[in-house]
Amino acid sequence: MGMIFGKIDVAEPAFKTLLSRAECSVPYDIRSYGKRFAIETEWTSSTTGTPFFALAKYIGVIGEPQNEGSTSIAMTAPVVMENVGKGQKIAMTAPVVMEGSDATEKKRMQFILPAEFDDMAKIPKPTNPNVTVKEIDPAVGAVHKFSGSFTEKIMVQKAKELASQLREDGAEENLSDEEVIEKFQFWGYNPPYTIPFLRRNEVWIELSKKDLEKLLKQFGSSAKEDL
Repeated sequence: MGMIFGKIDVAEPAFKTLLSRAECSVPYDIRSYGKRFAIETEWTSSTTGTPFFALAKYIGVIGEPQNEGSTSIAMTAPVVMENVGKGQKIAMTAPVVMEGSDATEKKRMQFILPAEFDDMAKIPKPTNPNVTVKEIDPAVGAVHKFSGSFTEKIMVQKAKELASQLREDGAEENLSDEEVIEKFQFWGYNPPYTIPFLRRNEVWIELSKKDLEKLLKQFGSSAKEDL
């Protein structure tokens, strides 16, 4: 019942908030994430079946876990989706629906694995050949949070607004609208049945070291550990 009203009762990857920028047109946080592991699958809009169900079956949310050893694994948030048609990202983590207009454009969905799965040797191999395990490198990026329903058009618009704010604040590397559309990530934290205005949605744009240093110098660090 709580998830209908936006309560998130699954684990999230640990991160450190380096900066909270609230006094601006598009508020954002800068977060630092360590190494993480995920399961992922790729698809196009013409693919039979849904990527969410393929990943959910791996962890055992639906039926017996489809991994070697039949190990049940807890669901986490967010759910990550990436556009890989050109080797570029859009991302998410939680039950999320993403609408694509191009039936040939390949996308990728990821479930981030719980923190105890911190080494490839600890992660059971998928029995579904369409599901793979991936190591995600540490990363620092800007995150803008918003609520409501989402479509691909809304995600892109939110990412462009965040990029515009970052440019206004002095960041400049790989932040043109064209570059951002190719690499941004969308993170969804709630199931589709959550009341839209109570949903937690985020767009993520990875930052270069140079832009990170510039933003922290300009607005000051507010580093704190989260989760």
